[in-house]
Amino acid sequence: MKADLLLAEISEFCRAAGMAESTFGRAAINDGKLVSRLRTGGRITTDTLDKIRGFIAEFPLPPGMRAPPASTDDQRAPHPVTSDPTGAQIGAPNTITPATVERVETAFRFYDNRQKYLLFVNTCSEKWEVANRIAQEVASTHPRPPAFRLFDAGVGDGGVLARVMRAMHDRHPTMPFYVVGKEISLEDVRLALQKLVDRFVEHPATCLVLTNLQYASAPWLTVKSLTAASSLVWREVRLQGNTGHSFEQQISALEPFLAQNWTARVSEGGHSTYDRPVVLVIYREDHKFLLEPIIPRQGQTPAGYDLVIASQPYRARGSVSFKAKRIIAPLAQALGPGGRLIGIHSFGNDPGMEIIRRVWPDDDPFVTNNRHDLLKAVKQELGTSARDYNFSAGSDAKSLFRYNMHTLPSEVATSIGTSTLFAAWNAAIYVAQVDDERLAPVVADKKYLEATQDVLQKHGGLWFLDESYVISRRWD
Repeated sequence: MKADLLLAEISEFCRAAGMAESTFGRAAINDGKLVSRLRTGGRITTDTLDKIRGFIAEFPLPPGMRAPPASTDDQRAPHPVTSDPTGAQIGAPNTITPATVERVETAFRFYDNRQKYLLFVNTCSEKWEVANRIAQEVASTHPRPPAFRLFDAGVGDGGVLARVMRAMHDRHPTMPFYVVGKEISLEDVRLALQKLVDRFVEHPATCLVLTNLQYASAPWLTVKSLTAASSLVWREVRLQGNTGHSFEQQISALEPFLAQNWTARVSEGGHSTYDRPVVLVIYREDHKFLLEPIIPRQGQTPAGYDLVIASQPYRARGSVSFKAKRIIAPLAQALGPGGRLIGIHSFGNDPGMEIIRRVWPDDDPFVTNNRHDLLKAVKQELGTSARDYNFSAGSDAKSLFRYNMHTLPSEVATSIGTSTLFAAWNAAIYVAQVDDERLAPVVADKKYLEATQDVLQKHGGLWFLDESYVISRRWD
C-alpha cells in the first residue's frame, strides 16, 4: 500500500468526520503520531492497515457524509511493527470508541489553556529575557528608507513586541516604523493592543498591523486561496488625538469588531486556524502624510523586513521538517537585503526539565528542537536560494540564555508554600508542553508536588534555558 494513497484516504476521512489527524491515530490504532510518521516515511504492517480501514468503515459519520472508498492499490508488503514513545505497540487492538474520540477532541489543547499561559508569563521572566536578546539584533540591523520594517511571528500578549519596539525607538527615535504581528488568539490580540497603546505616543510615526494569517502569507498580508481571499476582512483605523488615553479608548472600541471577526477553530491537523482572515491596520491620523509610503494596501504589500522575530513559533515536539518548511523558511524569505531573523525556542537541560523527568522519566520534548538540525533543514528547504543567506547557530555561550521564575529566597529556603509549588509545576509543564491528557493521572497523586519541591530546594529556585539562532539575508 503506497503511503501517499493511505494518507489521502485518512485526510479525506478526517475532513468528513471533523477529526484531527492525531485524534484519528489514537482512535484507530492507539498511536497519535501515526499520520506524522507516515508523512516522514514510517511504515506499518498489513494488520495495522486493516485496523485503520476498519475504523474508517465503522465510524459513524454525520448525516450526508460517508467515508472515502478504500484504495484499490494492492501493493502491500509486510513491515515490522514499531512502538510509540510510551512503549505501546502500534497496531494494538483498538479500545477507543467514537465517544472517546469526542472527549479527546474537546479536551484542552496546550496552547488553548489560558490559565497555564497567563500564570507562566506573569511568574517567569522569559518575556523580559527574550526581548533583551532580540534587542541585541536591533543593534545589528541596517534599515533602509522609508521605514524600519519588523515582523513578529507570534505576538502573544504583546510583552515581547512592546519591549522590542521601545528598543527600536531608543536607537531610531525619528525613523518611521512598519510593524506587522501575527497572532491567532483573540485573547492575546486584546492583551497586545493594550500593551502597545503607548507606542503611538512615544513613537507617533508607527504603522502597526495585526493579522491572523498563516506564516506563509502573513508577512505579505495576502491570502493564496481564492476562497479565503474573498472573505478577507481588512480594517484600517486612524487614531485621532495625541494622548495615550484617547488612543486607548479608540482601540478599546474595536472590541466588537475583534469578537466578531478574530475567531479561530481547530484544523484537520489539530492546529488552530482562522475562521476568516483578518488584517487590522492602525496608525495616527496626524502622521498619515509621513506614513503614506508604508501604509499597507490590500494585495499590494511587500515584505522586505529588516528584522523578523520567531520566538517560540512552533511546538517543541513538532518535527524538524515541519518547522523548517511551514514556518522558518517562509519567514526567511520575507527578509529584505541585510535583514535578520532571530529564532528562539526552549532548550531543556534545566531544573524545569528535571521536574518533568522525575514524573515522566523517558520524556524528552526538546529532542527535535536542536537549532543546528533546524538550520540544516531550513537550508535544504530553501534549496539554491540558501546561498543568499547566512545561518548562524552560534556557540552555546552566545546562543543559550536563562530566565527565572520569580521567587523570594525565603520562599524556597525551607518550607515552600503551595502557591509557589503550583506556579513552579505550571511553568515546568507549560515549557515542556505537556497536554492535559497526560496530566490527568499524574495530578491525582501528590508526588508531582514533592518532585517540584525537591528540585526547587536543590537549585534554590526554578529557571529555564532558551536557545537562539540567526538567519540573515545577504545584501544584493
